[in-house]
Amino acid sequence: MKKDIHPTYYPQAKVSCACGATFTTGSTLPELKVELCSACHPFYTGKQKLVDTARRVEKFKSRVAAKTKLGTAVSKKAKQAARAAKKAEK
Repeated sequence: MKKDIHPTYYPQAKVSCACGATFTTGSTLPELKVELCSACHPFYTGKQKLVDTARRVEKFKSRVAAKTKLGTAVSKKAKQAARAAKKAEK
């Protein structure tokens, strides 16, 4: 077995949640920061919590807009029409 290929294991790694809860666990990182934990997760608490996903949607829309600006995003019908035109030329 090769030596020194495994990361360092921290048995007392500190985990801190966005809600303020902290606990310790074993990890290869000495400190972890998470958005949801068992103290604030809707499955465990039974309360609905809105997670900010708007930024993810905005990133997706900006990527789509960038592709359409460059002309790389072409509709399926446009591709079929181009193929039909090439066949008609031959």
